Amino acid sequence: MTSESSWLTDTDPTPGPPPGCPAHGLGPGGLHRLYGPDAADLGDLYERLREQYGPVAPVLLHDDVPMWVVLGHAENQHLVRSPSVYTRDSRIWSPLSDGTVKPDHPLMPHIAWQPICSHAEGDEHQRLRVAVTAAMSTMDHRTLRRHIGRHTQGLVNRFCERGRADLVSQFADHLPMAVMCEILGMPEEYNDRMVQAARDALKGTETAIQSHTYVMDALSRLTTRRRARPEEDFTSHLVTHAAGLTDDEVREHLRLVLFAAYEATANLLANALRMVLTEPGFRARLSGGQMTVPEAIEQSLWDEPPFSTVLGYYAKQDTELGGQRIRKGDGLLFAPAPGNLDPRIRPDLSASMQGNRSHLAFGGGPHECPGQDIGRAIADVGVDALLMRLSDIQLDCPEDDLRWRSSIASRHLVSLPVRFEPKPQQDVNVPPRPTAVPPQRSGWQTTTALPDETPATDPHPTTPTPAPHPTTPEPPRRRSLWQRLLHWWHGE
Repeated sequence: MTSESSWLTDTDPTPGPPPGCPAHGLGPGGLHRLYGPDAADLGDLYERLREQYGPVAPVLLHDDVPMWVVLGHAENQHLVRSPSVYTRDSRIWSPLSDGTVKPDHPLMPHIAWQPICSHAEGDEHQRLRVAVTAAMSTMDHRTLRRHIGRHTQGLVNRFCERGRADLVSQFADHLPMAVMCEILGMPEEYNDRMVQAARDALKGTETAIQSHTYVMDALSRLTTRRRARPEEDFTSHLVTHAAGLTDDEVREHLRLVLFAAYEATANLLANALRMVLTEPGFRARLSGGQMTVPEAIEQSLWDEPPFSTVLGYYAKQDTELGGQRIRKGDGLLFAPAPGNLDPRIRPDLSASMQGNRSHLAFGGGPHECPGQDIGRAIADVGVDALLMRLSDIQLDCPEDDLRWRSSIASRHLVSLPVRFEPKPQQDVNVPPRPTAVPPQRSGWQTTTALPDETPATDPHPTTPTPAPHPTTPEPPRRRSLWQRLLHWWHGE
């Protein structure tokens, strides 16, 4: 065992630096903190830790609580795919069991064990996970895409006539919540207050508990309604599943699905739109047809995963990972952001990852995100429809002025101001369409319109057009792109 590893499970909060440790003057043991001034740029810090320690590094959480952060791609995959060695049940975490981590620790909402599938193991994990995945599998994806398209249209209608917008606060923060309220079966609960409450609860502000209570009250009302009268929605299928979830289990899993899907998809939308607006190569491949919107989303999941790290995994036994000896009871951060940038698998970060879905954005193993296809669909349809409506959209500030709000868990773009020529509102119940057909294909157009298949009529014909032979039926006319879009929109 390395001396750093030995310190990680020590209950003395102020031990001296480990022998030979190159880090001094930071936290206890000369270890880097993932909070405070030392963590102003976590991306840069992770790279320095990689250089210093390799693919697994010792760090400090809030209150100088020891933890390992897993920086390597292969090591992260091993972590999540080894349930016999690592668990998500924090009750075995040494700093928690020995009282080093206090009940009021800032990260306790993420650390504390809860009766949900992402914290359970064995038969209990199977019972809860099966219920969640079964409820997910009942969703009709054509209906889901119509919900996404309709809400995208509605959100764009709010600002399209102004010619300016903030795509974070007016779009990316709203679309996932609107769609998730539809999926769960409570569309009436979607409003600005629900969006603000979810964002506030996830940020951990002074009003986070009040905001969390607001969301949970809505989920409690929904659970009660669906227990009394099930319908065709996610909550009803969760309530009526043979696994027999209690009302508390239903509410906790609704909370898990809502918060995880909301935060992840809001970040994914904002990051994907930023990449489209600011990176010339990205924009050129998309507008030139070399990359589709779904492929652009996958590239974004590599470069800027919605969650930077996930708290947490805990060692069930003494083991080794990435050259470090891990003691039973040690905690580890699953870290998609630095793992996706591992130079062993991405020596050239500018190279396209098109067609490669081996990123860590949705986890892996028994706790892999069961709703990842929902997040992808929201981002795919939302970005595509927005670019179709606002084909001339441009960033409305210098790229260097963009700011992020960073935490251990995620890196959230604060705002994404854009400008465009004002556009009229459109019917939310039909597919989005450009307001004017440009003489050449727009750089933002993500679908290619088919030419009009009806021959033009010459106003001064020189030769009469013969009528079709009465015994020869006229061949069926191929549907135009617009007709096919309409049929798709209505699920036909």
